[in-house]
Amino acid sequence: MSDNVNYLAPVASLSVEDRSNFIWKCYAHVMGAILAFAAIEVYFFQSGIAERIALPMLQNWWMVFGAFILASWGATHVAHRIESKNAQYAAFAVFIVVEALIFAPMLYIASSMAPGMIESAAGVTILGVVGLVATAMITRKDFSFLRGMLVWGFMLAMVAIVSAMIFGFDLGTWFSVAMIGFAGAAVLYDTSNIMHHYPQDKYVAASMQLFASIAMMFWYILRLFMSRN
Repeated sequence: MSDNVNYLAPVASLSVEDRSNFIWKCYAHVMGAILAFAAIEVYFFQSGIAERIALPMLQNWWMVFGAFILASWGATHVAHRIESKNAQYAAFAVFIVVEALIFAPMLYIASSMAPGMIESAAGVTILGVVGLVATAMITRKDFSFLRGMLVWGFMLAMVAIVSAMIFGFDLGTWFSVAMIGFAGAAVLYDTSNIMHHYPQDKYVAASMQLFASIAMMFWYILRLFMSRN
């Protein structure tokens, strides 16, 4: 949800071959990030780390909740402003590990609540992301107008989380539904930016931002599944 990055000519002004290469690089990096995230979570569960960190983190659940959103915004914000490719990869790697740590307690609880819940939530997330990406690529529409809505939605979400933490109320199912819609709009916006606005050398930052939006969608879809049990 960061500003459009236009240090160099945007991808939309390049040749068809260059645009295709850029887009495939982005999606290859996103897929690599998802596989790395899954591998880290498997290690956390098999080593017992997930169980050990679940209780301490759940005792400060609202802080974890806020950290998840802030990490999604902060990491992509930093990545957009790093010129060095190695530094961009380092930021991406750190972000994946941080996301895995933040997800660990929720995944641990979900796996304890019902077998297959995580897989079901992941499947719904994949279907949603594929549909949104297909919409952006088929229509070729520029969805950059969504930025204002996303910034406003982000601020409202943070206010809701802080208010819930202070006053002790549960955000409930409708908050998860609203945040799934918010994350879907972010995926659409990120995909549109990849097709229209990113410069050719920013495929790592583009991938990182899209991965953050997909992770957010998975978080709230899983939270919605958990609320039904």
